[in-house]
Order: sequence, then C-alpha cells, then structure tokens
Amino acid sequence: MEARAELKYARISPRKVGFVLDLIRNQPADKAMAILKFTPKSACEYLEKLLKSAIANAEVKNMDVSKLYVATCYAGPGPILKRIRPKDHGRAHRILKRTTHITLVLREKED
Repeated sequence: MEARAELKYARISPRKVGFVLDLIRNQPADKAMAILKFTPKSACEYLEKLLKSAIANAEVKNMDVSKLYVATCYAGPGPILKRIRPKDHGRAHRILKRTTHITLVLREKED
C-alpha cells in the first residue's frame, strides 16, 4: 500500500528541487523530515509541507506511520513564466521563471 502527495506549480526550478529530493529518497519518513528541517535550501519548505501531507494521507489509509519510507520522489517541469528585462541600447532579454510539479510517494517497510 502507498500514500502519495503532489504539489503542482511550485515557483521554484525543478533542478533546485531535485538536489534535495536526492537527499531524502529511500529514507524513513521521520529521518527525511529531519533532513528537510536542517538543510538550508529553499526547496525544503515545499518538500517539508509535501512530506507532512503524504504522512497525513497515509494515516487516513490506516498505514503504520513508524514504518513509512520515501519510496519514490521526483520533480518535473511545469509551465514557464516568460518575462522581459530591459537591457542596454533598447534591447530586451528574456527571463524564464520556472515552475515545478513535485510528487512524493510513501510506502510501508516490509519485515
């Protein structure tokens, strides 16, 4: 049995989220929460909320919270907001504000 949580349209680059996801992949849920709490990356705020949501979803499905681990987690690109920044000599350069779709799946460890 598995519990999952998804976050769509997070205003952060998928690459930045991917670095933090590599830290918590295949970790027990409580250890993953501790890693997110003490890692100084901006993606940790999004992922901490998402992990709490996945744990709550697991409780609703009557799963044992002490046996949960992060089975799968990945971040994919969302839509890109395109903006223009004025540059010298009347030129304009494009700014790409990236968004991310993040998915987190928890499973129970089997004895």
